[in-house]
Order: sequence, then C-alpha cells, then structure tokens
Amino acid sequence: MNLDNPFIRYRHLLGSYRNAIERGTSDGEFVDLVQRLDDAVAKVEGHGFAITPFEASAELGAQLGLATDLWVKDDTGNVGQSHKARHLFGLALHLEVDQVGDDVPLAIASCGNAALAAGVVANAVGRGLDVFVPTWADAEILDRLAGLGARIHPSERRASEEGDPAYLRFKEAVGAGAYPFSVQGTDAPQTLDGGKTMGWEIGEQLSQASAELDQVFIQVGGGALASSTMAGIADARDEGWIDQVPALFPVQAEACAPLARAWRELVADTAGLSHDEILDRARAGGYMRPWDEPHSAATGILDDITYDWLTIVDALLRFGGEPVVASEESIVKAHELARSTGATVSPTGSAGLAGLLTHLADGAASSGADRIAVLFTGQN
Repeated sequence: MNLDNPFIRYRHLLGSYRNAIERGTSDGEFVDLVQRLDDAVAKVEGHGFAITPFEASAELGAQLGLATDLWVKDDTGNVGQSHKARHLFGLALHLEVDQVGDDVPLAIASCGNAALAAGVVANAVGRGLDVFVPTWADAEILDRLAGLGARIHPSERRASEEGDPAYLRFKEAVGAGAYPFSVQGTDAPQTLDGGKTMGWEIGEQLSQASAELDQVFIQVGGGALASSTMAGIADARDEGWIDQVPALFPVQAEACAPLARAWRELVADTAGLSHDEILDRARAGGYMRPWDEPHSAATGILDDITYDWLTIVDALLRFGGEPVVASEESIVKAHELARSTGATVSPTGSAGLAGLLTHLADGAASSGADRIAVLFTGQN
C-alpha cells in the first residue's frame, strides 16, 4: 500500500471514501481505486501524487529578517505542478464512487494551472473535458491542453454582459448537463475534499516535528486553496495531530482584492455581532462584488470574485487573522526571494510570501508568532 499517496494515507478523512464505504465498497477496494487512477495519472504526467515537503526555510527566514521560524509547504512538484490537481483528483474519485456516466462531459473555466491539472486528470481517467478560456489565454497553455485532448472554447464577452465570459459559458455548459470539474467550492462543493489533503499533510508534518503553527499566509484567487487548506488543518487538530489551528492571512494583489474589500465592509457593518450573525449578514449579499480590470504578475489569483469567500470569512472568525493586500512590488520581490532559494515557483505560487512581506513592512507579521508558514503552489 502506497502510504506516500495522500489520497491513500488520509483516505478515512475523504468524503469519497465515506460515500464508498456506505455503498458497500471495502477499504481495500477503495485503495485499489485510488491506485488505479493514480497509475493512470502517472502515465500522463510522469508521476502520481505524493506528499510534498513542508519544512523550515532558515535561508528565506534570514533574508526576511524574521525572528520566528518560517516554514514553506512546496507543492510545485505535485501533479500539474501545483495544488490544483489535488482538487480535481478528489473530484475524479467522487465521479467513480458516484458512478457518473463516462458520457457526461467535464467542464472547467480556467486558462492556467487549474485547466492544465484538469486536462491531466481528465485525460488519465478517460473523460472528455471542455475548457472555457478568455480570448487572451496563453497560446502555450492552449497547446498543452489540446495535447491532453481537451476541447477548448475561447469565450468572448457578449453585449451588456457583466462578469468573466469564460465563467459564464462554463455555467451555461453545467446548466446543459456538464459535470463541474472545477476547483471552486461554490460550483463543485466536493472539490474541497481533495484540496484538504494539503491541510492534512501540514498537520501531520507538524506533528512529526513536534511543532505547532501560529500563522499561515495563503494566496487567494477564487478561494478554494485557503478554504480547503484551513479545513484540512482543522481536521488535523480534531485528529489530535496538532493542538491548534493557525490564524489565516489570505493574500490578494492590490489590483485585484475583492476579498479584502468585502471583509473590510463586512467588519465595519457588523461590529458587536456574533459569529453566526456576521456570516448571515455576509450571505445576505452585497459585499462580494466583481473587481474591475484585475491585473498583476500573479496572474493565477486574478479572479474578479473570491467565489469561496464565505468559508474564508468563517475561518477568519474562528481562527483569527485578516486579509492582506500585497503591492505589485512585494509580489515581484517575493518571487525573486523564493527563486533565490532554488524554488521553481511562479509569481502566483509565491504570492503568499508577498503577503508576509507586506505584513512585515507594517510591523505586525511576527507579533506573538513562533512559527509562520507560506505555501508555494505553482511552478514557473
């Protein structure tokens, strides 16, 4: 049994595992399913899923002048070169367990790591994939998607239309019967299942080091990475691997910060209200609005809406922390610092570090913290 595969090692925490057991599948049969799908992924990608490193980076901490330990979770060597494939492999398990017909097309709106990860996983499991992309999508990525057998749909904005046209075409496809093979929990709630493996790994790796984590800075576009990672770390606490869940500092670029804006307005309107009352107010709408003309070197976090923002708000209320808006200068600097340590991370993948730089500049990052973490999640 390959216990270095997180989908096998932590299977008892997976929703797909619980569903399979309830349907009469044995533990061994589920392990065989994971291994079969992982072997198929390896044939496409060159390797399957494995637990990725999470350890102290004395070099990076010294460059930042930190008096506290700085740990880095490096997911750039994962399938699809980012964390996105975790979400999509988790969805693939649900497709198999729920016996969704092979003739049901999969659909995603993305032009970056999520699309590539979807292409790898869909190709591996032998399912058709429709990818809805903006008209300006990178030609190299489109070529790679085509090589994986994906059907590519450039999406132009229609007259009087608001919002991301690629996402709108994706929603139309889902409405017509496609399966949402998405990394956003609002479109595919089960996508958070595979994403939690990141948090489970972090929790167990902390336990193995007899360590606790005080703060974590996580880059946020649509929000699924932060949502699922925090849920996974909370599970790790509940499993007894660690004693505490760290405060969350979700990081966005200054030229695309819908979460920070919504949080600021929500906090101003809900002073003195309880946790549940604040969430009820957030759900009532009006706070999360599309960001006009997002742009940044961190192109992978330019979602004009933070789709999974409610779960992030819940984590902020439960565990502490606040959104951080990183300047473009700090995003570029963070990428340079990360690359100087040998990490093959992209500006998007190191944007959490940019948030830490911003917080350090404000003199607040290490207040009361013995150990801080950032996630490197996309390869350059």
